[in-house]
Amino acid sequence: MIRTGGIALGNLVLDVSRKSGFYPDIVMAGPEPLRQVRKLGAIEPQARFFSRNRGFALLVRKGNPRGIHGLVDVARSGGRIALPEATSEPEARARYRAAVDDLIGKPAADALFAAEAPNFPGRIGIVHRDLPEMVARGYADVALTQYHLISYWTRIFPNHFALVPVSGAERFFVKIAFGRVVDALRPRARMAFEEFFFSRARDVYPRYDFARMNDDEYAAPLALD
Repeated sequence: MIRTGGIALGNLVLDVSRKSGFYPDIVMAGPEPLRQVRKLGAIEPQARFFSRNRGFALLVRKGNPRGIHGLVDVARSGGRIALPEATSEPEARARYRAAVDDLIGKPAADALFAAEAPNFPGRIGIVHRDLPEMVARGYADVALTQYHLISYWTRIFPNHFALVPVSGAERFFVKIAFGRVVDALRPRARMAFEEFFFSRARDVYPRYDFARMNDDEYAAPLALD
């Protein structure tokens, strides 16, 4: 949205610009996306970390009919796995591949990725939407993605999904940081929100299956240049 100056919703295009007023004062993302936005000159050169997730887990159907209790069980059970799409989310896919290689070895990781479910009609390439859809509709038997996302899906759809932890996956966490937009349109509101946010986020995020950050991690600076 920031890079192109707009977002298309069907045949409706929203102007994302300072002139329209529909423009962010804050950008929250992982280090690499924030560095990309920084290269556009849109955000300040330093951000602050506010959350750390618990790595990844497996999403299965309620009752776990395939009996999948770990990464090696996916190929062994003959199941099909939903993964981040190679074209729309290459960074996430590469990160998961490296982690799976580390946890179970390359031969077993090759077998897991070979069990990938094919795309389905209408897939848009957003894991938050695609992966639970694939499991719910039977396009896949299991999905691999972030622990906190699966925790959320199992809470709101308890009759459809279950979470399977992956031993050792907590080592492959991702941190998210708070970036300030340069010359914010609403500086007083931004300042007030930032003060409120950092007073609460450290306690709120762990309630929803994020990891608790220690004193050295929370609000630590992230250099973007």
